[in-house]
Amino acid sequence: MKEIVLQSRAKGMRAAVFENGDLMDVFEEEGGSSHLVGNIYRGRVENVLPGMQAAFVDIGLDKNAFLYVGDAVAARFDEDDKPSLVSQDRIEQVVKPRQELLVQITKEPVGGKGARISVNLTLPGRYVVLLPLVNYVGVSRKILENEERVRLRDLAAASKPEGMGVIVRTLAVGVDGEEIAEDIAQLVEKWRVLQPRIPHVSVPGLVHKDVDLISRLVRDWVDQDVEKITVDQNEVALILRQALREIEHPAAKHILVAAEKDLFGRYGVDDEIRKALRAKVWLKSGGYLVIQQTEALIVIDVNTGKYVGQRSLEETVVHTNLEAAREIARQLRLRNLGGIIVIDFIDMTSKEDQQRVIEVLETACARDKTKSQVLGLTQLGLVEMTRKKVGQTLAVRYTSPCPTCDGSGRV
Repeated sequence: MKEIVLQSRAKGMRAAVFENGDLMDVFEEEGGSSHLVGNIYRGRVENVLPGMQAAFVDIGLDKNAFLYVGDAVAARFDEDDKPSLVSQDRIEQVVKPRQELLVQITKEPVGGKGARISVNLTLPGRYVVLLPLVNYVGVSRKILENEERVRLRDLAAASKPEGMGVIVRTLAVGVDGEEIAEDIAQLVEKWRVLQPRIPHVSVPGLVHKDVDLISRLVRDWVDQDVEKITVDQNEVALILRQALREIEHPAAKHILVAAEKDLFGRYGVDDEIRKALRAKVWLKSGGYLVIQQTEALIVIDVNTGKYVGQRSLEETVVHTNLEAAREIARQLRLRNLGGIIVIDFIDMTSKEDQQRVIEVLETACARDKTKSQVLGLTQLGLVEMTRKKVGQTLAVRYTSPCPTCDGSGRV
């Protein structure tokens, strides 16, 4: 069961996603300015750096945005429909200083780094993502059944305009062709309305802003597992009911209004956030994790702690590791940690037990909307995995570097 809780406040809104009673994701919007991914800008190239095969582009934010050469040319796809990450082009041949570009933010600015941008624009809908400048049809790799992939690809190809591209999202599984065609038509219309406005936007300047938090939740997070949505304002409930009725989602009948000043307090959201900002995470059995984020990677250590088991050391170790695997997947989502992740599970002698723990970790990570990949055991017995960096971490959003110790601690 999945439940979404929305709490309003003076300058914005906060949202929390629960799965089977556990807090999995937290989002917030401060005056509409905290979410930049998906925004489209007219920008001006400030610096071209052949040594980095990248350029810095002024799009009107505090820091210039970063444009890698692979994001400065039209998207190319290989035989498996995967975007080609290696570009044969050189940045100095693709863009020039003072050149004006139409770009979209693909990664939020983090710390001292500016936002990452691309010239390959996308407009996301509920069931598809429209690529208005690329002729292409793709299907989310999270959709594994071959027959369904073929069906969705054929539906998308038949519904998209010539010269435009479409990527079918995971939420489209089981959806009929009429709904997919309608989703594509709405995105095409949005692009056609947007186009005439582009030349009239000053450089640098914002051309298109992604939708607000409520609309993003309906578009990206309200899937068939959502059974209940709780809000603290009647106005928000009305907006949600209307949006969910339009997509015929049963949760439209299960939106509850709880007129409380601190809805997050009732659900224990802020307490969970405070726990997630600590390095040590206690498991229900008495074991614990230690999660450390460094500049290069994230390191997670698993310990039995207070848990002493019942029958044998091997059983104690396996039980702790299985519980830790599920909690690690949750913590990565809640903290929004990405990049290279190395996990030091408690040593297991049995290959079967090792594989079992890895499979539990993979299953738990598969529920995460952010792409991750478990790579397996190293020769030292460490588990390697990666998770895509999307947006700012929980620590960046809720804490600041300590001014006393020059950033080696957080307050």
